[in-house]
Amino acid sequence: MTVTIKNASDIAGMRIAGALAADVLRMIEPEVTPGVSTGQLDRLCHDYIVNQQQAIPAPLNYKGFPKSICTSINHVICHGIPDDTRILKSGDIINIDITVIKDGYHGDTSKMFVVGDAKPFATRLIQVTQECLYRGIELVRPGMHLGTIGHAIQAHAESNYYSVVQEFCGHGIGKIFHEDPQVLHYGRPETGMMLEVGMTFTIEPMINQGRRHMKILGDGWTAVTKDRKLSAQWEHTILVTESGYEILTYRDWEESFPKAST
Repeated sequence: MTVTIKNASDIAGMRIAGALAADVLRMIEPEVTPGVSTGQLDRLCHDYIVNQQQAIPAPLNYKGFPKSICTSINHVICHGIPDDTRILKSGDIINIDITVIKDGYHGDTSKMFVVGDAKPFATRLIQVTQECLYRGIELVRPGMHLGTIGHAIQAHAESNYYSVVQEFCGHGIGKIFHEDPQVLHYGRPETGMMLEVGMTFTIEPMINQGRRHMKILGDGWTAVTKDRKLSAQWEHTILVTESGYEILTYRDWEESFPKAST
């Protein structure tokens, strides 16, 4: 496994790309309402990234993916393809996954949205999944094992009677969209790769309301829960610093979790 350690110039570029990705989520939030299609959300994000940010939507044509963002609704775990026929309705939950390329660097992030009126069981899943993300981030520091981070995420999910999707994981990121290391959201403490200053990777737990098992639909991309129960996901791009972590895709306008360790 070869991991790219980022230098000061790389980190500066990734901070810019991460901030742009976060800004796309800020822009699109008012548009996530009953009656809008996921195809329309994709076009709005695409136009904003290309025309306003002068950047590139990384998912478009990546290994054949046909759209600029991923929109994963209700029992869709990840990689949902935007479509003009899929109209959001009140009570839906949706993950919007954004990856922006700016000056060769990637910023990758996602968040959950509730459409219209929230259902308590859906709101709880969303909250616990975000807590899983934060449980992982707060452990990031030089010398920490990835297995310890995965274990913390898994333990929090399972203590709330949810399950962790194991077929997908976080990943190294920089000038390459997906690189080493793989960041599993389950595991055993004190196992796996040890973190070093200058590593950049995503943490993006996918947590299911029911069992962890999934399947891929006929489009070759869309992953869904086998039992058709809800799934939620949150994602940030993280930098390992000398003092711990820095969230490169932090949303200053809505997050209470610290942007960086002190």
